[in-house]
Amino acid sequence: MSEFILTEVQDGIARITLNRPRAINALTEDMFTAMYDALTAWHDDDAVTAVELAGEGERGFCAGADVRALAETVREGGPFLRYLELEYALDMMFADYTKPVTSFLRGIAMGGGLGIGGHVDRRIVYADTVMAMPETKIGFFPDAGVMYELSRAGAVGVHVALTAATFTGGDALLMGLADESADGELPAPLFEDSAAWIHDCYSSDDVVEIVHRLEHHPAEAARQAARDLRARSPFSVHVAMRALLRARSLRLNEVLAQDLRLAETVIPSGDFVEGVRALLIDKDNRPQWRHASLEDVPTAEVDRVFAY
Repeated sequence: MSEFILTEVQDGIARITLNRPRAINALTEDMFTAMYDALTAWHDDDAVTAVELAGEGERGFCAGADVRALAETVREGGPFLRYLELEYALDMMFADYTKPVTSFLRGIAMGGGLGIGGHVDRRIVYADTVMAMPETKIGFFPDAGVMYELSRAGAVGVHVALTAATFTGGDALLMGLADESADGELPAPLFEDSAAWIHDCYSSDDVVEIVHRLEHHPAEAARQAARDLRARSPFSVHVAMRALLRARSLRLNEVLAQDLRLAETVIPSGDFVEGVRALLIDKDNRPQWRHASLEDVPTAEVDRVFAY
């Protein structure tokens, strides 16, 4: 077992607690393996009737994958796909588990955290829940199967996938990423305050057209979203849009399979390591992306990523 995973069984309820609070429970390979082993052991244990998943610490449930470690593996030429294979297999195990699983999505719940906690039977959000799929900030695309839900959430799902925008527990309920609130009625600003401009600007399948619409919209929030989108990895935004469109007709296991095949090409392309450096290591927030703008990404280059 990993020191970062705590497990217990009490009165028929098996509990998994992510126990790496200083890193907002960022997920390591050992954590994946420990959770997989625990779920395997409980599968045939008649004393276990249900599973609960939570995160230790006040900051949140889970900030996602330990992308610093993953980027280091890529820089060293190591087997980076092994991490993602373990992660996605665990995501599917949680989603398909034969006993009911409840996740408590307090505070920060992002990226790979939504992979393990966002596909289960009962997903509980709170007034302090802050969610995001921040991958385009680091030269990647929203993965861990979350494109399944985002692709079915209309224009808001496109906005979240492309810009890495944060959203509330109330938004998550309307996006199909949560089932109930522990704190009564929650605000859903992406569906309330921002609904008009999001609908106006994200009704296209072309990211260049989307950013132009955002830039020329009278709402300042839309123009800020355009600036955010321009700051993301142009290549990752194009891949994310294509992946989102494809996910609309895929089952969850097929979305996870797509994630793995896309990652095999996208991660070594250069933007991922550079994005992690700029955002999380040097923290200069000045990534040097391979393409200067969304308009500069060749369609043929995106096509090659999906030719698997």
